[in-house]
Amino acid sequence: MKWIKGGALGLVGLLLTAFVVLASWEPFMARESVGPEYREYSAEIVRSEYGVPMIYGETDADVAFGVAIAHAEDDFFTLQDVIAMSKGRYGAIAGENGAQVDFLFHLLDAGGIAEREYPTLPAETRALYDAYAAGLNQYARDNPDELKLANLFPVRGSDVAAGFVLRQPLFFGLGNVVGQLVSGEPLRREFGPDIPGFPRKLQIEPESESVVHNADPSRPMVLPFAEEADHLGSNAWAVAPAKTGGPTTLISNSHQPLRGGVAWYELGVQSGEGWHMTGPNFPGVPFPVMGHNESLGWTYTVNRPDLIDVYELEVKDGRYRVDGEWRDLEIETVTLPVKLGPITLPIRQTIYRSEHGPVIQNDNGWFAIRFSLMESVAQMDAFYRLGKAETMEQWLDIYRRMDISNFNVIYADREGNVGYIYNAAFPNRPSLEETPANWRGILDGTRSDLIWEGTVGFDDIPKVINPQSGWVYNSNNEPFTAAGEGSDLSPEDFSPILGVERKQTNRSWRAYKLLSAAEILDRETLEAIKYDTAYERRGYLAYMYEQLEALEAEGALGEARDLLLSWDFTADNEGAADALALLMIRDFMSAEYQNRGSYPDIEEHLQSAVDHLMEHFGRIDPPMSELLRLRQGKIDLPLDGGSDTLRASTTWRVEDDGRLSLVHGDSFIQWVEWPADGGRVTSRSIQPFGAATTRPNSKHFTDQMQLYVDHKLKPVHFFEEAVRANAESSKVVTNAK
Repeated sequence: MKWIKGGALGLVGLLLTAFVVLASWEPFMARESVGPEYREYSAEIVRSEYGVPMIYGETDADVAFGVAIAHAEDDFFTLQDVIAMSKGRYGAIAGENGAQVDFLFHLLDAGGIAEREYPTLPAETRALYDAYAAGLNQYARDNPDELKLANLFPVRGSDVAAGFVLRQPLFFGLGNVVGQLVSGEPLRREFGPDIPGFPRKLQIEPESESVVHNADPSRPMVLPFAEEADHLGSNAWAVAPAKTGGPTTLISNSHQPLRGGVAWYELGVQSGEGWHMTGPNFPGVPFPVMGHNESLGWTYTVNRPDLIDVYELEVKDGRYRVDGEWRDLEIETVTLPVKLGPITLPIRQTIYRSEHGPVIQNDNGWFAIRFSLMESVAQMDAFYRLGKAETMEQWLDIYRRMDISNFNVIYADREGNVGYIYNAAFPNRPSLEETPANWRGILDGTRSDLIWEGTVGFDDIPKVINPQSGWVYNSNNEPFTAAGEGSDLSPEDFSPILGVERKQTNRSWRAYKLLSAAEILDRETLEAIKYDTAYERRGYLAYMYEQLEALEAEGALGEARDLLLSWDFTADNEGAADALALLMIRDFMSAEYQNRGSYPDIEEHLQSAVDHLMEHFGRIDPPMSELLRLRQGKIDLPLDGGSDTLRASTTWRVEDDGRLSLVHGDSFIQWVEWPADGGRVTSRSIQPFGAATTRPNSKHFTDQMQLYVDHKLKPVHFFEEAVRANAESSKVVTNAK
């Protein structure tokens, strides 16, 4: 009996030791954290009546230090997630989903690229990012009770750079491609025009899921980034004085998730070195990435150019063949931390790379991925320089560098210039005459002539500057409807191998129609367009209604069909069919935008919508305002707008009470005007919740919600006298020893 008792105690001790190890190994095994070289910084943070910070400093670096602290005061929770992603440690916070982000971090070699390329940035740019890292470190030291993960700090400027390397390609669809390759799904890629000589064969599996989780620990985990396609959305307008009858107008209406690592945070910056700008940034970025300075402004919408090529490799015994020669795959084994309750599991994964780029093995073979600017951090400098440009030519010169991978850009300035750029760092693929190849399909990885280098030049991408119409816009549509009839570009003028997208959104059709019909685009007219809630019966919506008209149904299902057929195509909270239409439209929109290859079954989808409304409301025609809600903390407000209307309520979370809580849609609106008489720029803005995005005890957690719901904007205090006249608080922050 003694030996049994002793064995049991030994087993308990062994299990206890294993638990302690699994609960504590990750911080000790993490890469040693070393902060930037010490330098003293000082910044002043002045907060408006809505808590929005304007950060002042003698130098740009001082300001960046203050940006980090101001943002951390409002949302250190999310900033830590972003830093963990930038170090390949997010799985230790977010479990399996976080580990999948870490897998991508290692697959892209984000940390290695950052280490190698960060020193190539200009010294003043590195100083900016080092100062931002110092600000994050300072806040972490001063607030140890808020830390999520041990040894996450200090961080360095190169860690911030790794975050750029990791996140930038997700905006042009890399996450979708990686996720589908890892799971072995046929690729659902964004397609440009047909390649002459290569008939289009869309590789789509009907009704396939975006993500298939793989439980086999010997295989790479499947990335959850396919959901990012749901986040594609934004509107943007710029109108010249001749068309407004008054000021040059720039309207930024970005649609991002309302919370998380790519949610907007509003701020302003001003330094003694001439840096003066206001707008939003993302967590992990030390300045507004869009907005305006005194002279000019710009905004973005996401575009979907073909910047990614996939190659099928011939692999044998750890080697791949190119031009008849066998070359060694680069092979690396990494450990992904996967938090599971109180413990963190170490999951080993093998990473492969070839000269093409990252390599993924699945049941169908070996595939390499090559994408635009895949080993560059130059976008960190370009985004920063845009805010310091004082003229259109200076601003355009930054884009001419082709350091920013993608985004539609809408521009305006105090001189009355307006413009649109379909910015895309297209791969410099060989011409079809030189190398016939289907750049929309899977390429032959054994041919070196298909491994391109560099990008095309700025002159080769679509752009419209100062069109005759007097206006430009984008709503995530192709660049060939940007400025109205007579001012639009022709797709025939651009090479098919570029891969310029050829899609429209319902928002685009609607905006183009309204802009083209208006004799004058003054503030009142533009406000009506921005908050328009109507749909055009085109594209996926036309298909949905064709199916409804053909549907034979009786009882409650027939009643619902008839109600939808009577709908006025306006999500304005006034029609009896608005709620039912809201539930129906999103999945049809998503099927088209994500290239799913098939739409939902109309009868099943309608039945599901009816069941939801009957279960939670006891009727199929409740007011849409009772269904669609803006919720934060204790505030619960009604919303208007649909998944693809100019007043955008795009994606939601279904709550226990059956209400739809908005998670993605109109997320930051900024309205900028330069008076025709040469007076100072003025602007107004709004966020869905408030400046203190993850601070429930702050009054700025929810103080913009009612304005947002009421289609109202708050003033942006840009010039110092206005900033100080409306200041709620002011304080100096420093890291002085």
